[in-house]
This record gives sequence, C-alpha cells and structure tokens, in this order.
Amino acid sequence: MQKNIDQVVIPASLPTDYESLQTAFAVFNKASEQLSGVYQDLQQQVEQLTSELAIANGELQRQLVEKEDLSRRLSLLLTALPAGVVALDAKGCIEQVNPAASKILGEPLVGLPWQARIAARLLETAVVYEWNLKPEGTKKHRRIRIESSTIDSTGRQILLVHDITKAHAMQEQVKRNQRLTAMGEMAANLAHQLRTPLSTALLYAVHLGNETLATHERQQFAKKTAERLHHLEHLINDMLRFVKGETSQLEKVSAAALLEELRHVIEPQMSCCDLQFIVHDNSDGAYLMADRKALCGALTNLLENAMQVSIAGDRVLLACDIDKDSVMLTVSDDGPGIDTTLQGRLFEPFFTTRSEGTGLGLSIARGVIQSMGGSIHVNNVASAGGEFFIKLPRYLPENGDWCDKKPS
Repeated sequence: MQKNIDQVVIPASLPTDYESLQTAFAVFNKASEQLSGVYQDLQQQVEQLTSELAIANGELQRQLVEKEDLSRRLSLLLTALPAGVVALDAKGCIEQVNPAASKILGEPLVGLPWQARIAARLLETAVVYEWNLKPEGTKKHRRIRIESSTIDSTGRQILLVHDITKAHAMQEQVKRNQRLTAMGEMAANLAHQLRTPLSTALLYAVHLGNETLATHERQQFAKKTAERLHHLEHLINDMLRFVKGETSQLEKVSAAALLEELRHVIEPQMSCCDLQFIVHDNSDGAYLMADRKALCGALTNLLENAMQVSIAGDRVLLACDIDKDSVMLTVSDDGPGIDTTLQGRLFEPFFTTRSEGTGLGLSIARGVIQSMGGSIHVNNVASAGGEFFIKLPRYLPENGDWCDKKPS
C-alpha cells in the first residue's frame, strides 16, 4: 500500500497551471482595485456634481425670485407711470398697454393695429411727434407727444405717450408773453425815437400861435412843423418795417447834408435848454452809403443823451472828419462824463442810469451803425464830459461803390 502511494506521480504541468492561476488572481485583484478606485472617483464626482447642481438650483431659484420681484416692481411702475406705454408686436399691432395709455388713448387698444388707432383718435399738428386727441363728448382738448424706441431683433417696438396738454398751454402762454414783451419793447423804442422830433414840432406849433409873427415867418414855422410831422411818419414806417423784418434801404448820403438835418432837429431843443450846439463840418464833400433816416435817428439819440446830461451854458459838439476810407462822426459834451464801470453796459438793451430813460437809445444806435458796416465807441474826454465816436465806411465815387472795409 505504501508502495502505491510512493508511486503516485504529479504531472509536470501542474506548477505551470498554478502559476497561471496565481497570475490571473493577481490581475483580477489589481483590476478589482482599479475598479474600486474608479468607483470611488465616480462616487466623488457624483457627490461634487450633486453639490454643484444644488448650488446651481439655489442660484436659479434666487434669480427666479429676483426676476419675479423685478417683474412685480416693473408692473407697479408701469401701473403708476403717468406716461402711457404701448408695446407693439412685429405686425404693428398693440400687444400690451399700461393704465395710463388706456386713459389717454381710450379703450379698446390691445389687439388693434396701431396705425388704425392713430387714424381713429389722433390729429396731426405742425410739430413732429405731437398730436391732438380728437375730442369725445364733453372731454376737453388734449395734446400728446409720442416717442418710439428702435425696433428690436424680433420686430417689436415700444411707444411712450405723454400728455403734454398743460405744458403746451404753458408754452403758448410764454409765447404770448414774449410777443407782448416784444410789443412793449417796440412801443418803448418808438417812443424814444419820436420824442425829439415831436418836441421840435410842438415848439414850432407854439410859434405859430404867436400873433406878432409876420406871415412869411408863420409860413416858415408851418413848413418846419410839417417837416417834423413827416419825419415822425417816416420813423413810424421804419419801425413797422423793422418789426416785419425788412432790411434798411441804403442810399448815397452827403455828410454835410446829414449834419445840417441834425442841426435843424436838435438846435431848437438846445436853445430851450440854454445849451451851445456846435457843429464842425470837416467832411470836405464826402459821402457815405447809409440809411439816412435810421442814421439820423441814431445820431439824434446820442445828441439827446448829451443834452440831458448837460446843464445851462454847456456845449454839445457834433463833428465830422474823414480819411481815405472812412467818415468819422463825434458827439461830445461838457457833462459829468461816463462812469468807467458802466461803459461796458451802455449798449445793453434796457440798461439806463436815468429813471425816465428806456435804455434803448444806445442799443438802437449801435444796431443801426453796425448794420451799415460801422462801429461806435464811447470815451471820457480828458477835461470833462463824454464822447461817442462813430466810424462808417466812406462812399468812393471813383469806384462807383462804397468802401467795404470794416472800421476797426
């Protein structure tokens, strides 16, 4: 029996199969470990993704709450907004409106074509984007302004409708007040222009009542009175032409004739105030292109101002000098002079240092002179008094035209 046991022979291939089996188990164990590691990694990734998803869901929920809150606030804002909001779809139909739009434009609105609603309720005005609402029943007239946004990528558009009835009424009232102000300025301007020739005409008329005058003297005073009245008529016509926007008519004017006309206008007033009116004519036959009546009126304003600041016995000087290109006119007086702090404002409309003044005389004079290509400056005389210096382009007979150089 022992012999049989000793005779048992183990196959030679058994160790090899055993090693293969061990190798297979080792590979299996290694693969199991790898799968376990991958599973753990996947489990960690799932946990991380779950956490991120929870955070994302929380963020989305927060954003949803914020959007709902924003939507509620926008809804409240649109409801409370005094201006009308109209949303149009891609076909131009009214998609949505707020209560203000319904109140302004009336119902129904939603679903209707916007252009059809315009034709039914709105009347065009002369102002772009502004419309008048057609009156309905006892409703008062209303005016609206409609502004539109740009059309978005889907073809939709937003319209903003403003009820500007009160603002338009206030604007019309402002325009009316401006017209009344302009009329007041024109009346003050006209009064300032008419004062001196009217006073001269009245003075001549007083002389006509003097029974001791000879017939030929009465005729002369009557003629001078008529001339002054005609001058007043021309001033009124010029003012009306100015208001209508008509341009001045330039003509060839003799400097000597201009000085003589001013002498006739101002000298009677100077005599009444016991003032010496001196005219220095150094024009040497020079001419200038000017609106004679307007220029005469401007110079009369300057002479009247000089007369008003002078006292009995003072002198008022009107002088004319020339150079190659210009005619220079000077109005000076022996008065108290001009405060240097006020010289910069003398030509401002309505600025005056006299309680009875209109503040238009100097501004009118400057406007007239500048319209003729001239300039005007004010200076204080070294001894006493003020001086206004006017420089105008000279008419050049050899060229058949006037010098267009602007005085400096």
